[in-house]
Amino acid sequence: MVRKMGVYAVLAFCLYGLFIYWYLFHFADTSLPFEFQGSKADPSTFLNGRELDLSEEYSKIRNLLFFLSTPFEWLFYFLILLFGFSKAFKRWADQSAKYKVLRMPIYLIWLSFFAFVATFPLNYISYSLSRTYHISTQTFASWMKDELIDFWLNYGTWLIIVPVLYWLMKRSQKRWWLYGWLLSVPFTLFMMFLQPVVIDPLYNDFYPLKNKELETKILALAEKAAIPAQHVFEVNMADKTNALNAYVSGIGSNARIVLWDTTLNRLNDDQILFIMAHEICHYVEKHIYFGIAGYLLLSLIGLYLTYKIMNWTVRKWGKELKIDDVRDIRSLPLFFMILSLLLFSASPLTNFASRYEETRADKYAIEMTKNPEAAISSFQELTRSGLSEVNPPLLVKIFRYTHPSMLDRISMLEQYEIKHRNQ
Repeated sequence: MVRKMGVYAVLAFCLYGLFIYWYLFHFADTSLPFEFQGSKADPSTFLNGRELDLSEEYSKIRNLLFFLSTPFEWLFYFLILLFGFSKAFKRWADQSAKYKVLRMPIYLIWLSFFAFVATFPLNYISYSLSRTYHISTQTFASWMKDELIDFWLNYGTWLIIVPVLYWLMKRSQKRWWLYGWLLSVPFTLFMMFLQPVVIDPLYNDFYPLKNKELETKILALAEKAAIPAQHVFEVNMADKTNALNAYVSGIGSNARIVLWDTTLNRLNDDQILFIMAHEICHYVEKHIYFGIAGYLLLSLIGLYLTYKIMNWTVRKWGKELKIDDVRDIRSLPLFFMILSLLLFSASPLTNFASRYEETRADKYAIEMTKNPEAAISSFQELTRSGLSEVNPPLLVKIFRYTHPSMLDRISMLEQYEIKHRNQ
């Protein structure tokens, strides 16, 4: 039975992969609707022939990797349970730990290590793809350093969460999900507060914007929006990527507006001011706080569903998955698998909400700067630097896009430009 379940799981993953490949490479139509052809949203008007070909190739492969990576994670955790690896990790932890308190950290390091090794090939392929298409400029050593930082940060985070979670399971078999969620609220807020000043600097160097003339212009925009900002930060990304980006992170006094140095190098002041006005909107309309509230609501629902699904799964297939009791640490891969599945299932909803906020920010920015030409050209340059698809396939947009497509963004700006030209 165990072998049959394993074969079916691998077969299902392969069939799913073939479907996604067929959808992306043979079925999905990314051509521009007739009414947008020749417009400023048409990539053929601002990309050369080679850039168009590279954009199409890169986007298809990158999207394929995205759709394969998360289900591969589910397959990994399922096989870890099915073939008794989780049980073996617990046995190794029990045998090697001199003190009982060390058993869970040892179990976690084994599970984390195997997960890292299993997912490393796909991660490396993604990195190599970015290098091949000149999106990434990062050396292998630098990329590997970031991967190891990810590993230890994730391990450290779960080392805090998992012992508390399983302690709650043993104390309250029916309400652990609720108590776990209540504890997650201050923890999430604390991590959001730490993100820009503790976690982000582990990966890159941050410093106040060097171009003081540009900073004065940006702070004038911030003052216009009644934001008490004193600094705009730039981050050293040129050694890692050719892509452009700007973002808002953190909460409270640690909130930061950040520009990548690649953005500063590739865009002019008017284009950067539009992007900054976009980021200012996120601050003004408190999108970060709405995002946190939405995340906490979804995490409450997610933990409840995880509790129900875990209990049902153990009752039905506990013997095959080598899990006698949900409260046993051996059930952790099942917890991770269900959580990942629910997050993936919720992504169309969270992406839709994010796209709505980003659309609001685009409209706010153009009303503030009133420079559609700079706004449009900035999006065109973002498309070129990241080899982005202007009109992505529907499934890609639903599951991947936290921002509107470039077709939506540029056409909205073009309509604004036409409207105000005629006034």
